[in-house]
Amino acid sequence: MAGPLSTLYRKARDQWLFQLGPSEPGEVTLTMRRVFIVPTRPGMAFAGLLLLMLIGSLNYNLGLGFGLTFFAGACAIADMYQTAHNLARLRLAPGRAQPVFAGEAAQFELLVHNQSKRDRYAVWLGFQADGEPRQVTDVLAGGASAVRLSAATSQRGWLEAPRVRLVTRFPLGLFRAWSYWRPALRVLVYPAPELPPQPLPSSGAASEDGHGTVGLDNFAGIRSYQPGDPMRHLAWRQIARHDPALGGQLVTKHFDGGAVAELCLDFAELPPQLDLEQKLSRMARWVLDAEQRALPYSFRLAQHDYGPALGDAHQAACLRALALFGHEGQP
Repeated sequence: MAGPLSTLYRKARDQWLFQLGPSEPGEVTLTMRRVFIVPTRPGMAFAGLLLLMLIGSLNYNLGLGFGLTFFAGACAIADMYQTAHNLARLRLAPGRAQPVFAGEAAQFELLVHNQSKRDRYAVWLGFQADGEPRQVTDVLAGGASAVRLSAATSQRGWLEAPRVRLVTRFPLGLFRAWSYWRPALRVLVYPAPELPPQPLPSSGAASEDGHGTVGLDNFAGIRSYQPGDPMRHLAWRQIARHDPALGGQLVTKHFDGGAVAELCLDFAELPPQLDLEQKLSRMARWVLDAEQRALPYSFRLAQHDYGPALGDAHQAACLRALALFGHEGQP
């Protein structure tokens, strides 16, 4: 029973000391109870030097030696106070976290607010699992600073921000103060797009002018708008970049053969020999390819059925459905 009891004791101790519980929503203030401090190696060497100076002063009855020893000791005590208060009363808040694809580095934005009247210098931040913090910031009195920390991603779904450690040795480096924070921040990880990419589905639909069906390979590019072109063939993404009112011109998608294919990305139509993650990766690749080629596409995955569309909102909705497939019940 010693093993399980000791494990429970360590967990309880760490939760009380280092706030290892669930993530902390909203802003968090680093009270003195959450700031820990120990001497650094130079600090221990400095303490040894003070001890030698005190012994020498006692041995030779040196008044000046006593004065120098106690003055240096007072400086060390002042440094301990300043180091601890370089972290104390800082206010921490989660920032933004943009979605990424599996295998990319997720960027977590953390905001550090300093509402006191003294500047805070050399505050290091990093995820505890990464070892020593690598990002440093200065926060002026009454100001704020934004720091971005990176975390590796390996699978789709929600990725919670790991526990953050804040460290400072300012001003003299004789002491090391640190604190912990578990921000309520997460990033959505999309499935990694399939490599090498597979061709888009070649099934077509009858065109408006009655020319029958064609494959998506008949897409020939973008050309200037001509009277009589169907409205749904307009390349809206390119038009948005060049406002016609400011001298731009309307452009439309051109298809060889005069027919237009309707692209449908249907999860149920994928080859059955592919496993789940391979299917999701292929769907993610097709979504990106369709957006890049400005081809309106419909999307079908379980209860998600989106009609033909293009644009950032449509792409984000499709990729979100892929990232959370099978995990819809999770918060």
